[in-house]
Amino acid sequence: MSAAENRKVVLVTRQTRLEELVARYQTLGQAQFYLEHLGADFTDYLRENEAYASSLRVVAEALQAWGRYQIIDRAHLTNYIFAADDIVVTLGQDGMVANTLKYLNGQPLVGVNPEPRRWDGVLLPFEPSQLASVLPGVAKDRRATSLVTMAEATLSDGQVLRGVNDLFIGPKSHTSALYDIEYRGTKEAQSSSGLIVSTGLGSTAWLRSIVTGSIGIANAVGHGQGEGYEPMPRDTDHLVFAVREPFASRASQTSLLYGEIEESEVLTLRSRMPDNGVIFSDGMESDFLRFTAGMEARIGVCATRGVLVE
Repeated sequence: MSAAENRKVVLVTRQTRLEELVARYQTLGQAQFYLEHLGADFTDYLRENEAYASSLRVVAEALQAWGRYQIIDRAHLTNYIFAADDIVVTLGQDGMVANTLKYLNGQPLVGVNPEPRRWDGVLLPFEPSQLASVLPGVAKDRRATSLVTMAEATLSDGQVLRGVNDLFIGPKSHTSALYDIEYRGTKEAQSSSGLIVSTGLGSTAWLRSIVTGSIGIANAVGHGQGEGYEPMPRDTDHLVFAVREPFASRASQTSLLYGEIEESEVLTLRSRMPDNGVIFSDGMESDFLRFTAGMEARIGVCATRGVLVE
């Protein structure tokens, strides 16, 4: 067996909505009662669960034929140590791709769509039946790949968090974020509902909604130019930050609201939030860094790029 054929494949899976409900309510019957009591379509949950189980069987058969493999649930990503030559496969939605990429260090990731009729799968170019034919090319580094720029937040205590789509810096509840911001030699104190730092990949998501809303409000009150918004390519070599709902007062300013962070730059933030400041990435609020009073965060382009198999 060649070294390429001996590469281990790590499959990242997830619980379906139905499995999550059964885990919460202990039995299938209780989960059904809960959903139908709310007027939800229980059969849709069943169909999704069956489709995912079917796709998982196909993928597992491909991995058994391949040889070395391991299956982990996405909940264990934070503690799993990937080998440098691992091939990573995700079976889930686009969000799973993003939430897996940030724990990798250049390993190729194959996004598999478990139910193409349900999920668009922008980051999921493969169906379960294609995996067996895709793996040999990936193992020999002969498949086309695309690079994904990531953001990285480094705290003054050494903690680090990456973001594939974006980083959120702000309060963990619906209160004001208080912090000092420094960008390209200018410093000011701000009060807002937090900041978004977006990558090129994330520019189609949260950042887009922020900018679109700002343009719409400005146009509605007669101060806009009516300009549209163009997302950035996923391999864009810089980040973009945007401050959400900034509040101007005697103690807070609003001049540093939007800007690009080049590869050689950092955006520096110092928290003034006593106990509710956080930094999380890619919408995963459960995986966060505490960003409380006195902590300093340096936000910049991550030196490591994500690698997506095409």
